[in-house]
Amino acid sequence: MAWVFPDEATEATARLRDLLEDDRAVVPSLWAIEVGSVLLAATKRRRIGVESWEELCAHLEALPIEVDPFSVSRVWGGALRLAHSYDLTVYDAVYLELALRRQLPLATLDQALGTAARTAGLDTPADR
Repeated sequence: MAWVFPDEATEATARLRDLLEDDRAVVPSLWAIEVGSVLLAATKRRRIGVESWEELCAHLEALPIEVDPFSVSRVWGGALRLAHSYDLTVYDAVYLELALRRQLPLATLDQALGTAARTAGLDTPADR
């Protein structure tokens, strides 16, 4: 979500955004909830206004993003074990489990999640 906010844009966020021009992303079903939390927190901090929610959400909905319907059911097994093994939050482990299960690279700016992904043998395009 960092690339949504101009003051958080970096070369890494630009690379990740550019990847969506040529490819699609797959996110766990909790992604929409996390986006909502980010938008609400940004509004409370007066970084964005309520009036920008609709435009930002429409922009996100237009991106080639597939929501994986099985992510939540995987929490009870794989994601919980991954969280424990890699010292991650369960939220982050859901992303790791999805990338491992679908054999996809993991796009993240989170250091702990990126380290876990690389340790598990995944490509992390934000590091390129």
